[in-house]
Amino acid sequence: MSESTSELPEVTDAGGSFWKELPFLVIIALVLALLIKTFLVQAFYIPSASMEDTLQGGPEYPGGPSKGHPYDRVLVNKLVYRFRSVHRGEIIVFRKPPGWPNESSYQAPSNPVLRFFHGIGSAIGVAPSGGSDFIKRVVGVGGDHVMCCNESKQVVVNGHPLVEPYIDLTTRDPADHAKAYTPFDRTVPKGELFVMGDHRDDSADSRYYGFVPTSDVIGRAFVVIWPVADWKTLGVPSTFKQAGLAATASPYFPVVSAAVVVTPAALLRRRRRRRSRAT
Repeated sequence: MSESTSELPEVTDAGGSFWKELPFLVIIALVLALLIKTFLVQAFYIPSASMEDTLQGGPEYPGGPSKGHPYDRVLVNKLVYRFRSVHRGEIIVFRKPPGWPNESSYQAPSNPVLRFFHGIGSAIGVAPSGGSDFIKRVVGVGGDHVMCCNESKQVVVNGHPLVEPYIDLTTRDPADHAKAYTPFDRTVPKGELFVMGDHRDDSADSRYYGFVPTSDVIGRAFVVIWPVADWKTLGVPSTFKQAGLAATASPYFPVVSAAVVVTPAALLRRRRRRRSRAT
């Protein structure tokens, strides 16, 4: 009587296989994160109090009244401005223009290892960027006439006063409130932006350091993601949607309008002349 043999199931080292694949999975995850950060969405750490109370940026002053405020993290859409221009009222992140001071006093670590991990933390929005990135609200775009202030202490864009309940005038010294009403009268050049912080008496912005080139814009901040208690979307305030705000913004509008009307008429006359010559 012959002995029957049965095939034993093949035993695989599942645990060993996982650890062999783990480095590749980590690399793939890092590559995907890098692609998303570079082209689509990036998290940013709010480094200063210049956008309070819309965005919290930690202590307003060392030991000041807002000590204990969180450092908000926002998501920034890096793709949107590849398809359209920057709009008034949007909150944008941009690279530090020449002549501007650092947004914060934070300095990246000098130690190469710590600097590497800080760079990762900065990329995912859990560490400050070292002052090279700014976040402000767009008040004027190319062609706009922006001035401060009217009799009601309002910023005026193209002759239309802005109603801005979101601005913050809370500082340790009430005398600093005068900084919020620093007089200026500017016409924004084409390809540039006039930006201001919502914390008007504690913001280094276009009032002091000039315009921001649109080429320096990284993207639009559209939502606060951390801490959970501060979660909110960042829309455009209604004052920037008032009728006529952009009516006189572009000096090229009359020229474009005339071209739209005149060009079809000229083509029609030319076609009639050709027909008359043919007959």
